[in-house]
Amino acid sequence: MREEPNRRNDYLHFHPITTRWMDNDAYGHVNNVVYYSWFDTVVNQFLIANHVLDIERSPVIGLVVETQCKYFASVAFPDRVTAGLRVAKLGNSSVRYEVGIFREDEVRASAQGHFVHVYVDRLSRKPSPIPGNMRDLLQSLQERQG
Repeated sequence: MREEPNRRNDYLHFHPITTRWMDNDAYGHVNNVVYYSWFDTVVNQFLIANHVLDIERSPVIGLVVETQCKYFASVAFPDRVTAGLRVAKLGNSSVRYEVGIFREDEVRASAQGHFVHVYVDRLSRKPSPIPGNMRDLLQSLQERQG
């Protein structure tokens, strides 16, 4: 039995994304690699907009160690897209984000997946605890209980 896509209300943060002509592939829909760029965009937009990540100076940075995407419906330029974001697991130095990609005003995700960051010291690249202000922010995105 095929997995059902998540719904828009399963996510806690949303970011609009503009599709571009170059996102389409030879088959007339957004190429699969573009979805991973959207995942990266919604995660980092959230962290930067909430002042817990300075991409040039933060002493602790997140490195992607795992990502995965499932596709349910086509998206193509010039569709309007919204990325939904939530935190599924928050460890000492890692976080698993879950992302849903929604076409136009649709309630069900066209694609969904996850993105795992391991936080490391910028210079040594050794795992580092997630800073307190970032942890607090990430906890605000954890899935609703009950």
